[in-house]
Amino acid sequence: MNAPLKLLSLKLVKVGNSTGVVLPKELLARLGVGPGDTLNASVDEEGVTFTRSEDGFEAQMAAAREVMARRKRALRELAK
Repeated sequence: MNAPLKLLSLKLVKVGNSTGVVLPKELLARLGVGPGDTLNASVDEEGVTFTRSEDGFEAQMAAAREVMARRKRALRELAK
């Protein structure tokens, strides 16, 4: 397992109408991501956790959303 990272200060920058975060290369390397990759952010009472997005996960979720939209009535009946 990797050694814990030191506390990092992250800079917030304006990106259009949104705000972005500048991630240092040390953190990007630790996460195994780079420009163009997707990160998942989990928020709980202890803070925010970033994880690398799994390949194919978004495609699987898109397929699941499509099935749920098509079978909305059947799923509603099953949920009763």
